[in-house]
Amino acid sequence: MMKYLQKIGRSLMLPVACLPAAGILYGIGYWIDPAGWGSNSLIAAFCIKAASAIIDKIPLLFAIGTAVGMADEQDGTPALAGLVSWLMITTLLSKDAIAMYTHIDASQVPSAFGRIENAFIGILSGLIGAGCFNKFKDANPPDWLAFFSGKRCVAIITAFVSAITAAVLYYVWPVVYGALEKFGISIANMGPIGAGIYGMFNRALIPLGLHHALNAVFWFDTIGINDLGNFWSGKGTLGVTGMYMTGFFPVMMFGLVAGAYAMYKEAKPERKNVAKSLLLAGSFAAFFTGITEPLEFSFMFLAPGLYLLHAVLTGVCMTVCAYMPVRCGFNFSAGMVDWILSFKAPMAENPWLIIPIGIVVAVIYYVVFTWAIRTFSLKTPGREDDDDDAMIPPAQDEPVKGAKKDYTHMAAIILEGLGGAENLKDYDYCATRIRVNVKDGSQIDEKKIKSSGIPGLTRLTTTNVQVVIGTRVQFAFDAMKKLIEASK
Repeated sequence: MMKYLQKIGRSLMLPVACLPAAGILYGIGYWIDPAGWGSNSLIAAFCIKAASAIIDKIPLLFAIGTAVGMADEQDGTPALAGLVSWLMITTLLSKDAIAMYTHIDASQVPSAFGRIENAFIGILSGLIGAGCFNKFKDANPPDWLAFFSGKRCVAIITAFVSAITAAVLYYVWPVVYGALEKFGISIANMGPIGAGIYGMFNRALIPLGLHHALNAVFWFDTIGINDLGNFWSGKGTLGVTGMYMTGFFPVMMFGLVAGAYAMYKEAKPERKNVAKSLLLAGSFAAFFTGITEPLEFSFMFLAPGLYLLHAVLTGVCMTVCAYMPVRCGFNFSAGMVDWILSFKAPMAENPWLIIPIGIVVAVIYYVVFTWAIRTFSLKTPGREDDDDDAMIPPAQDEPVKGAKKDYTHMAAIILEGLGGAENLKDYDYCATRIRVNVKDGSQIDEKKIKSSGIPGLTRLTTTNVQVVIGTRVQFAFDAMKKLIEASK
């Protein structure tokens, strides 16, 4: 079950990758016309409308992205199936449709059906589309139905399954919606404290890959909070909207970078250079783009207590920022790029305060990380035991520069460390990691894999390995895939 939930989280990274385009377009539009939000400028209006085409359809993107990500094969058919499922469910459960079934006025339809086009339904539609594809892509019906054999029958079966699902949701969705609403309201009604609780759990769930489920409640229009959408569209409440995003900026741009510097300073002298290359690359990714996984995975399993402190500090930062007159938002993550773009967003409030807040957060992170590492002798990067290296320097005959630039070389080492192509059951990748399930976990050579020069490695189970590459993970994954295909 855990692996399945993790795979769903990875699938969501595909549609999430579309959001930076919206962020850039929104940023340009609001910078051109900060007062009229497009009413005073044709170019601004064009950019803002183009951005809203993505933001307003996030649930639909989730349906397609989940279908593609959860399918057994990289094929266009699952995407079509996910779209079919989305259209079927949202049409059958629309307010107008419910009013027709029950012979009441649309204004009297329960509010749950007014929000049927949400992230949860998008993910569910994607799962139905992918499930039907995986089950029926090789279907072989009688000759008189031969035209609908194989992948051609997937969309048809998806439609029937989605219709049945809609019938079930007719009774279940109001209950599910009510539960989600109560959870969201219980956190939202706690104001800044609720934002802090969300921020802490957001970080704490990253090792399990389940943080996207929590994000769907607060960032998107699952239960009406829609912090991300309202921040950029101007439909929110000034001073409130952005509460569930603002506090991430000081942590990702400053806090984690300072924590990385503390880990570098506390590294053993003979390992400082190796630690520096790892931590510096992760720090750049965190500061500029808000992608924190390379840094977080470099120490979350080496020093889980330190990672827990990081989660708590994130929650505290979220609470403090929510109390202060500062609001920033992002379309991708809380890095410098989104911070600059959000200056002219409709719901932005004193975004410049992120700088002084970030400096304070950086000092706190540096002090706390240094204290924790020294007090508890934590095995952060560069401080591992000699017989239990989590970051082995590449051997002399395996050049570091080649391993970083030549992804075929890197992939070959990783593949060998995984026991070869014949030991792999399935493999894919997300924003920063190659995720692999192997047949025989005893064949995994962690030191061999780490000698490729990767930032980090973790084993969630004996057969489930995550190889942290960084933001250029696609190149390493593609190189490994070619090696696997060539070995067949």
